[in-house]
Amino acid sequence: MAKKTIIVFSGDLDKAMAAFIIANGAAAMGDEVTMFFTFWGLNILRKPEGAKVKKGFLENMFGKMMPRGAERLGLSKMNFGGLGAKMMKYIMKKKNVNTLTELIENAKALGVRLIACTMSMDVMGIKKEELVDGIDFAGVATYLAEADEANLNLFI
Repeated sequence: MAKKTIIVFSGDLDKAMAAFIIANGAAAMGDEVTMFFTFWGLNILRKPEGAKVKKGFLENMFGKMMPRGAERLGLSKMNFGGLGAKMMKYIMKKKNVNTLTELIENAKALGVRLIACTMSMDVMGIKKEELVDGIDFAGVATYLAEADEANLNLFI
């Protein structure tokens, strides 16, 4: 069995979709896959409904400015204030392409390890309670240990 790692740095819908399509494909082929979510990539894992947590002023501001969850991400190009993402989702539905939320659930079902970077969480004021269930929390040393054993490491 081969090992793959993906650093998910971007919080853009199209890049998140690509990361999860690759992860699901590798896992379906029997590979062990680790996805490490850092900085803007953490927004993919945020619960859409939020969570009641105590935060300071700056942490609250960050939280209000960032998209909450996979369904609220914009596109990296041609977002047009959210219209581009809506058009993309419409076309995906017509073509029977899984949504990002479905891709995330598929990844979990296939055993893809989803790790939220605790240092990035601290910097961006994101608490564990604000993220979806079924993920791990770790620092860069954990990612690097996984990457050392992998035959493919991607940064998206």
